[in-house]
Amino acid sequence: MENWYAGRMATVHRSFIREILKVTEDPSIISFAGGLPNPDLFPVDAIREASDEVLRAAGKTALQYSTSEGLRPLREFISERYRLKKNLEVSPDDIMITTGSQQGLDLVSKVALDKGDGVIVERPGYLGAIQAFSLFEPDFKAVELEDDGPNIDQLEQFLKASNVKLYYAVPNFQNPSGRSYSFEKRKKVASLLRESKTVFLEDDPYGELRFLGEHLPSIYGLLEDRRVLFGSFSKIAAPGFRLGWIVADEALRDKLIIPKQAADLHTSTFAQHVLYRYLMANDIDDHVDHINRQYRRQRDLMVSMIEKHFPGEVSFTRPEGGMFLWVTLPEGFSSMALFDLAVKRKVAFVPGVPFYVDGSGDNTLRLNFSNSDENKIPEGIIRLGKCLDEFLHSS
Repeated sequence: MENWYAGRMATVHRSFIREILKVTEDPSIISFAGGLPNPDLFPVDAIREASDEVLRAAGKTALQYSTSEGLRPLREFISERYRLKKNLEVSPDDIMITTGSQQGLDLVSKVALDKGDGVIVERPGYLGAIQAFSLFEPDFKAVELEDDGPNIDQLEQFLKASNVKLYYAVPNFQNPSGRSYSFEKRKKVASLLRESKTVFLEDDPYGELRFLGEHLPSIYGLLEDRRVLFGSFSKIAAPGFRLGWIVADEALRDKLIIPKQAADLHTSTFAQHVLYRYLMANDIDDHVDHINRQYRRQRDLMVSMIEKHFPGEVSFTRPEGGMFLWVTLPEGFSSMALFDLAVKRKVAFVPGVPFYVDGSGDNTLRLNFSNSDENKIPEGIIRLGKCLDEFLHSS
């Protein structure tokens, strides 16, 4: 059936991380590979109560088809939370509920991208976004992500290109690097975008997971038009709901509804009702604070163990929130080769290559601390440290 498939499928591959997770199904392997929240923090009992209440009080409505835009009260909750937490005035009408924020990337790609259109992504960049955009055969332009945000000179040159339609960024605790844009970089990015015709896509799944430093303003809020904001309940409630959203102006929303309806008609009615009932009956801020306290302990533990057990020539990020650390090996050393050695030592991570659209980054890797058991982090880092020492110094 070689000639049966669409030509674009030749350039898009399975998620490398999902394939790695198959390796980590071995319970003896300590895994820092998956980008997963800590399941011990899921509000299981509260969600069970919310589910029972929804079925008791609104079962017929919650089990029926619904509107493509999403449950109105849930959109009103998101709108009010933007006002309270981020000082953003977002109308509920500007919000469309999606099946995870990943679907938002797919929908925007469908309405915006033709083959060869330019898309600016970060280097390294979020693999899920790279995969979503790749289906539409864009011309990727990867802007170098520095410790405080994108390389401004490089970004300015990319924005001058006539074919660049989209600039996708994760300004808060970026996946995979854990880096965040500084306030100065946010202002410079917004200034450059105002002078361009490029639409800015701001993805903010980790913004509330800050446990060090101060919250910084959204770049979306520094712009007046040509802007899209993605959000998600996956990191602050539960990923299994697959509930995210897009914030977009009326003209774009009207376009986004079309591929949304073609894909799934609407996001799960029942999941939206249950989540809304949970949010009304519980203090989500208390829950987020609980998550952040736990993640800070796990992050601090991983950082302290790395400082003790990784060779000095290995560098790594120290994020103020989110779920990831980014490790850089000396030039000439391959994290793919290190991965094979590490799995033999029963520890896993994600090599960096899949996060680069140009196939570079072979000397980088991602570590996840959010889904790591505090009892296993020390042993896992000790194992990985021994692998690194052997890998870097065996010759």
